[in-house]
Amino acid sequence: MDGVQLRRAVPDDARFLSEMLVEAANWSALPGRSRVAILDDPRVSRYISGWPRPGDLGLVATDENGTAIGAGWLRLFPADQPGSGFVSVGVPELTLGINTQWRARGIGRSILQALHGEAVGAGHSRVSLSVDRANHARRLYISEGYTVVSSGERADVMVRVLP
Repeated sequence: MDGVQLRRAVPDDARFLSEMLVEAANWSALPGRSRVAILDDPRVSRYISGWPRPGDLGLVATDENGTAIGAGWLRLFPADQPGSGFVSVGVPELTLGINTQWRARGIGRSILQALHGEAVGAGHSRVSLSVDRANHARRLYISEGYTVVSSGERADVMVRVLP
């Protein structure tokens, strides 16, 4: 990760986080949905709408020029409006997106590990996520200690217990 730095996400990062949400939704090499279609879907847009809300934690990865290249963030959801990876009130859900040309270089792992530390610092004991079983990122999550707690038709909900 030569020259790559991590910094906390701030309110001005909302647009970039939206871009990373689109990257996360379009994880496949197949043609994806448009930015508008993704962000118009309330099941997806809830992960970024109103960034930052109280309790949100996020990190942005930047290259050697300070250009944002990836991000990860944690968001809490209420039981009556759960996210796709919801397991319980008080367990934040992870979203992780890396610009296509920067994938498979360890940036996602670095963000993920740093977010785990941020979550512990905020008093969380677990982090959850939802990932399509065909998504290569699933291997990253497994290697970082996430385990499947429920499965749907195409995706798994996974949880990582934090130290």
